[in-house]
Amino acid sequence: MDCPECSHAVLRFAVPDDLTEYLPGDEPGVGICTHCLALSPVTDPPAETPDFQRISDALPSNPDAAVPMVLALGLLDRFALYRSEIGALFEHVERAGADPMLVVDRLASDETVDSHVDLAGRRRQLEQLL
Repeated sequence: MDCPECSHAVLRFAVPDDLTEYLPGDEPGVGICTHCLALSPVTDPPAETPDFQRISDALPSNPDAAVPMVLALGLLDRFALYRSEIGALFEHVERAGADPMLVVDRLASDETVDSHVDLAGRRRQLEQLL
């Protein structure tokens, strides 16, 4: 599957039941672009969780932290609409032992990632509002 935004590869994964409430739509999975970090719904996700560090080493290696982090990143383009969902997902990331703000910082400076969202600008908003 290729990203509808930039045509790069997409990592597809199933969304765990305890995280589905934070996503728009009813699809059982999502895909995240390996280049622009755009999130898209997936109706047929694979059973195994992918290694999100294929996108960037900035992402957590632990799937319990990586999955909510990736979901939160995918919602950043609609920050005003999904502020509470992003906050809840960041809490999941923190409980799993990772620092979501540090992940955003590192992704913003990762030259292999060209996020469709201004990550540095969103980080400033996240600090103020979360």
